[in-house]
Amino acid sequence: MMLVKLFFSLLSFYVAVNVLYLFCFSLISAFSRLKKPGTNPKQNRFLVLFPAYKGDGVILNSIKANFNQNYPRSHYDLFVIADHLKAETVTELRQNQAQVLEVHFENSTKSKSLNAALNAVDASRYDYAVILDIDNIMHPDFLLLINDALVENNLIVQGHRVAKNLNTDMAVLDALSEEINNSIFRKAHVQIGLSSALIGSGIAMRFGEFKELMAEIKAVGGFDKEMEVRLLKAGHKIAYAENALVYDEKVQDAKVFENQRKRWLAAQFHYLLLYFFDSAKDLLKKGNIDYFNKVIQFMLLPRVLLLGVCVILAVIAFFFPDLFLNRNNALSSPFLVLFCLFLATPRYLRNQRSLLALRQIPVTIWVLVKTLFRLKGANKSFIHTPHSDKP
Repeated sequence: MMLVKLFFSLLSFYVAVNVLYLFCFSLISAFSRLKKPGTNPKQNRFLVLFPAYKGDGVILNSIKANFNQNYPRSHYDLFVIADHLKAETVTELRQNQAQVLEVHFENSTKSKSLNAALNAVDASRYDYAVILDIDNIMHPDFLLLINDALVENNLIVQGHRVAKNLNTDMAVLDALSEEINNSIFRKAHVQIGLSSALIGSGIAMRFGEFKELMAEIKAVGGFDKEMEVRLLKAGHKIAYAENALVYDEKVQDAKVFENQRKRWLAAQFHYLLLYFFDSAKDLLKKGNIDYFNKVIQFMLLPRVLLLGVCVILAVIAFFFPDLFLNRNNALSSPFLVLFCLFLATPRYLRNQRSLLALRQIPVTIWVLVKTLFRLKGANKSFIHTPHSDKP
């Protein structure tokens, strides 16, 4: 019995840390506004990089849409790293003014593709590199607003990724998850002087430093997490351009969701083990809060899984109160998590469509639980997320 009580005490403490973190940053995001940057008199030159693994129709549609920028055409290029694309796709991309580098990797990864591109171009032609996913569509003002976000000569800026599609319940849940993370890990963090979290695309980084950093990264999955950790360990700040929108395709079914989250969770667990003690040492010796905070984020449960765990603990606490040091905390935790998630949800997603999508939460929780037991080896192999080829 003592072992059971000890288990529930430790689990309750872990959940409490998750809930407290969520509560603090959701409050900050809900009751504050980021200061808008001024207008940048300098027009930086951007190389927009698309690592393209398969998905021929997707990349063609993306390239055609992404030339619609309210930014001088002479100051940006779209560059496709064509990995397993068809010959006719490559020809059509070039006909549509995209630069194309064909690569042939035995084991494909995003970091390999980016490094190949960075080594193939003339670095003196560009000030910043922009990383996009194959399905991403930049808002027409994206480069203009990213350029303004660089008015303070920031090293790296994360743009605001939003949903391109809300056509299924799973896509709506994915959109909610992304925007909640934007509120908590980007907006709220930057508001109190911490760094924004990176998310893998919609990122602009000074070209020379990006090339040097990527040369050190060999990650199979989660290259953005390794980027983030290395930057924060070195003492750099990651800015967030909340008004610079990139439209991103949301997953539309449970199987794709499972593969995507498997890749993310595997990377998260890998970097937690790799950097926890080093980040704690840096916090004590150098006061590097950003670095330690990032690794703490790797310890947090996905928000929907946290909600599921809180519900289960509340049910157990209701029927077996003696297992808990503080039964009331367990009983109230699901409601507190829901309150935090509501605060962190932007107003445009607080609607009936989102409420209907919540019926998929049990399925989502089950998928995440299964994924937690299937992480072995996931960070050592490339897991491709398929995309729709519809514009």
